[in-house]
Amino acid sequence: MPAALPSDADTPRKTPAATDSPDDGEHLRAGIQSVEVGFELLNALSHAPGALMLRDLAAAAGMSAAKAHRYLVSFQRMGLVVQDPVSTRYDLGPAALRLGLASLSRIDAVKLARERMDALIAETGHTLAIAVWGNQGPTMVHWIEAPQTVPVTLRLGDVMPLLTSATGRCFAAFMGSEGRDAQRIGPMVRDELARLKKLPRSGLALVDVPHSLQEVQALMNETRQRGLARVVHSLLPGVGGFCAPVFDAQGRLALGLVVLGSVATLDTEWTSAPAAAVLRSAHQLSADLGHRPPAQSP
Repeated sequence: MPAALPSDADTPRKTPAATDSPDDGEHLRAGIQSVEVGFELLNALSHAPGALMLRDLAAAAGMSAAKAHRYLVSFQRMGLVVQDPVSTRYDLGPAALRLGLASLSRIDAVKLARERMDALIAETGHTLAIAVWGNQGPTMVHWIEAPQTVPVTLRLGDVMPLLTSATGRCFAAFMGSEGRDAQRIGPMVRDELARLKKLPRSGLALVDVPHSLQEVQALMNETRQRGLARVVHSLLPGVGGFCAPVFDAQGRLALGLVVLGSVATLDTEWTSAPAAAVLRSAHQLSADLGHRPPAQSP
């Protein structure tokens, strides 16, 4: 006997009127709530320092353990989550890793930073720049000048000094602490320091300039401690600026985010609004690039 055909009641149909309905777009935008709910488990795992017990994972995602378990069963089948058979803890699985790596491989750090510049310049009201490490040192690759600010005579492609610019200090501090980068930056710092030592220690522009390796080390330590670099007068008389580091998923310095302007209008205090804005933007960019800062010691 042939199988019974599904009745009209069993077969969902979409009428032309429904297809053309203006509410259809609203339904698409509404999305699927269960997907969004389940994602909270993956999001909780991505922010956890390690694998989690079911009760802790459920609590972090804001749901009951029974509800979380149902989602986790499906996530395990898809490879998004794995469960250790001994500890019974849950962690991100190989499929989640593949998705993350694929996303990171498509990210252009400079492009991502450029997309944030309009909002940042509206917040700070001062000239902004993006610098990356080039063949000869920190190099300006993007520049946006704020209206009604004093023009600064810098150009795209300019290589910034390591000790007298906020950009250079940022790269020297956060690239030059260890490894091959330190071996590359160390000689550059010593050569620049030798040139600075020949300058007389007088004048406004030299107040913020190191003249010994001890002063350089103190400067680098302060930059790392504060999380961004600053100059006042040392690059150009009457000009101050900050440079905040942006790190990639491997913890390497991807670029420097710079704000600068005349000291008559730019507040150069470490706690100033422009410093806080550029540092906050750099932290967000680092997070978007997959960087996770090391846990702070208690």
